[in-house]
Amino acid sequence: MNSLPARSETVGFVGLGAMGLPMAGHLAKAGFDVLAWNRGRAPLDAAVAAGCRAAGRPAEVAAGARTVVTMLPDLPQVRAVLAGPDGLLAGTDPAASDQAMNTLVVMGTVSPVAVRSLAEELRPRGVTVLDAPVSGGVTGARDATLSIMAGGARDAVERVRPYLTAMGSTVRRMGDTGAGSLAKACNQLVVAGTLVALSEAVVLGESGGLDPATLLQVLAGGLASSEVLTQKRHHLADSDFTPSGPARYLHKDLGFVLDSATDAHVELPLSTTVARLYAAVDDRGFGDLDNSVVLRLLREGNGPELPGRPRHTTPKD
Repeated sequence: MNSLPARSETVGFVGLGAMGLPMAGHLAKAGFDVLAWNRGRAPLDAAVAAGCRAAGRPAEVAAGARTVVTMLPDLPQVRAVLAGPDGLLAGTDPAASDQAMNTLVVMGTVSPVAVRSLAEELRPRGVTVLDAPVSGGVTGARDATLSIMAGGARDAVERVRPYLTAMGSTVRRMGDTGAGSLAKACNQLVVAGTLVALSEAVVLGESGGLDPATLLQVLAGGLASSEVLTQKRHHLADSDFTPSGPARYLHKDLGFVLDSATDAHVELPLSTTVARLYAAVDDRGFGDLDNSVVLRLLREGNGPELPGRPRHTTPKD
């Protein structure tokens, strides 16, 4: 039987954004002693109000918690909080504290290739790196219903499982370090591809006089139904691109898909096309809008030039 951390054990948490703040709050609500740090003060105050303790700098978090969770946009931000005299690595000296960080759980969406490299770099420092990206968005973080895809050695994942189950309803170990991020890349590929397909359906339907809301309602009642359609239906029907998930993040994530494909020597033609569309979204300055804004790009006819576009011909009798 795997030993589980006591509910009173301290867990560090770095990154109190729209998702990180409720995730840290759920850890505290589950009875864990959460030592949190955030660059901005207001989210840290909110975390304290939710039952967490505040640290003055990342090094204090690492000195007081064996396990530290980061919920940051990408690995450059993780590396930034690891480095320097105030960084997490400055607090990992076992001579200074027997509670120092020995496990880093990266919960943001990052490159599977890059997180494996980070794990190799930190191993000589006595720090085990696990990747545990999530799916479910702000709603899942708020409701503790996230799907969490963990990568790392089996015993290491089991040690942190109680923390993960406090934040999500589905926790699966996908394999060794990097496997969680690879699963998330697959997830983002499906999300992006579905958004593009739905947007093209709306554009095609509009060209024939169909009402987008009515079309999407019919699609939602059949085989074309999906969680993406459920969550993005009003964005597409009403052309409301108020962000619930910024397009620039999906652009970043599709880069991880292509990096992973290159690393594995596999060809993903759909991924390549979808990634080019989201690159065009970002280039047009739409990156801070909702990721369904690809519909606007397609409506305006400003997508990338795609070679080999099939020409429709009417078959001869």
